[in-house]
Amino acid sequence: MQKLFVEGGKTLNGSVRIGGAKNSAVALLPATILADDVVSIEGLPHISDVETLSDLLEEIGGTVKKEEDVMHIDTSNMTAMPLPNGKVQMLRASYYFMGAMLGRFKKAVIGLPGGCHLGPRPIDQHIKGFEALGAEVTNEQGAIYLRADELKGARIYLDVVSVGATINIMLAAVKAKGKTVIENAAREPEIIDVATLLTSMGAKIKGAGTDVIRIEGVDELSGCMHTIIPDRIEAGTYTIMAAAMGGDVLIDNVIPQHLEPLLAKLREMGVNIEEGEEQLRVASSAELTAVDIKTLVHPGFPTDLQQPFTSLLTRAEGTAIVTDTIYSARFKHIDELRRMNAQIKVEGASAIVTGPADLQGAKVKASDLRAGAALIVAGLIADGITEITGLEHIDRGYEKLNEKLTTLGARIWREDMTEAEIEQFQNQ
Repeated sequence: MQKLFVEGGKTLNGSVRIGGAKNSAVALLPATILADDVVSIEGLPHISDVETLSDLLEEIGGTVKKEEDVMHIDTSNMTAMPLPNGKVQMLRASYYFMGAMLGRFKKAVIGLPGGCHLGPRPIDQHIKGFEALGAEVTNEQGAIYLRADELKGARIYLDVVSVGATINIMLAAVKAKGKTVIENAAREPEIIDVATLLTSMGAKIKGAGTDVIRIEGVDELSGCMHTIIPDRIEAGTYTIMAAAMGGDVLIDNVIPQHLEPLLAKLREMGVNIEEGEEQLRVASSAELTAVDIKTLVHPGFPTDLQQPFTSLLTRAEGTAIVTDTIYSARFKHIDELRRMNAQIKVEGASAIVTGPADLQGAKVKASDLRAGAALIVAGLIADGITEITGLEHIDRGYEKLNEKLTTLGARIWREDMTEAEIEQFQNQ
């Protein structure tokens, strides 16, 4: 195990290229199960979640080959092998194997998924969708069993807007008999990306990116070539870092429209941002003004950027209220920021941030992926050196983080933990 060190106070300058979208990749890879031939995906991010999913595909009989920036996945010899435990429990998005395997084999056994601990993220909407399509769903010894004689199109209304449920139902429905309509569907860019892949494979999908998705079932899906969209959360994180400590930072391979809620709030704070077709140029201001944010489903402010944004608010003049309506447990980074002298208190689903605070380097722990990003932002701002543990969370979603930040002028490095430190970390 390793720990990460960040020396604060360094101005960031230069350019950084954004990788493929994590939240797309974790659905695109399971989606390849539905094809009868090789699916090639270009631009997948170099993160541990992608490695875990690749291993899972191979575990059930797929072959995965990497060729420079393209991954070739052949699932033609895949079997409906159960995945009750092991790697499947390491990440939340392994639930996409449910929809994909149900769609192809009419059955699946998937262990209850893991990932970051962000409070209750029930899969009841996924199950409701599978049952509407004709599957029998049972929970036996900590695994979900899915069985169907036949999948038939249905009209499904999601009680809660859910990205996971929307994608999972799409995966199960593309080969079902007849028409499926998903109402109150999530509208995230990653859903459009998955629908684009499925359409390239031969699926008939209309309305992805709106709240009503219509699917006409087809008998078979073929191989194709697909290029993943850029990661809007990685792009947003570097935009926040540039707003915190940037002199002049160019963020390349980004779709600015995907970041509109963030960019609007940063401009309100006094950050200077220029938009190009696939680039953002960010120049920080010496004085930032506090703003309130409230996370909402897309196209609102993304919950995945709430934690890094909270760190930025410690630099701003005034009091800001941060409200997360998506995940109740997404304030675990607050105690860590307080260790660094941040003036923040939590009241219900909101955090109240008073700034500017003189952040000081400290020993802190990343409890989840975006909390890790928040601590790095705080470390860049702070006086002194910040030591961060829990890097396995950060590596799930940010590729080449040290390399990219070092190129921008940050002083950031990793060191192996001693046996005593590992033991202490595991007992926390």
